Amino acid sequence: MASTEINRGQSFPLGATPAPDGVNFSVFSKSSHAVELLLFDAVDDPKPARVIPLDPRKNRTYHYWHTFVPGLKPGQLYGYRAEGPFAPQQGLRFDRDKVLLDPYGRGVAVPRRYDRLAASWAGDNTATAMKSVVADPRAYDWEGDVPLRRPFARTVIYEMHVGGFTRHPSSGVAPEKRGTYAVKRGDVHKNISFSLPPPVVPSSHAPPGSH
Repeated sequence: MASTEINRGQSFPLGATPAPDGVNFSVFSKSSHAVELLLFDAVDDPKPARVIPLDPRKNRTYHYWHTFVPGLKPGQLYGYRAEGPFAPQQGLRFDRDKVLLDPYGRGVAVPRRYDRLAASWAGDNTATAMKSVVADPRAYDWEGDVPLRRPFARTVIYEMHVGGFTRHPSSGVAPEKRGTYAVKRGDVHKNISFSLPPPVVPSSHAPPGSH
């Protein structure tokens, strides 16, 4: 790690946000008493390379825990641990031994030993837990795709499940892309823009080593 300095950071935006000189981390946790940011060098590492305890006096604003870590870059693997009440009758099941994904993260890495059930067992699950990945959306390759620039007066906005929409042969999508998210606007219809996709979440059954 390039630096041991820990800054207060900002509560907004949520998630891991890259900057030229580091990464800002922010996560919502109303009921936690303590939060740790875990940094990993590799997805299969059984222990974090660095553990950063967040100071509730310095690194908490209302219900948001945050910090800025200098020297980090996109691709950094991370996770959280949170300590708080275990009160299932109130919907609270804190376990400080468990590695938590960033619910606002943009990438996930899956270790070869990934085990979903290990999260429900007693003890540390670091070696078998998914890890979040710092991602820079500004670096995304749009492959020449650009907005349609169609006036709103001539626009119809609707929501569809891309995988389900393209599953049938009548969609006109190539067979190898049907029923997947690997389609682009031109694969379905040149006048359809996928500019507002519904939320996409990672699957716990994703293949090991994937992002």
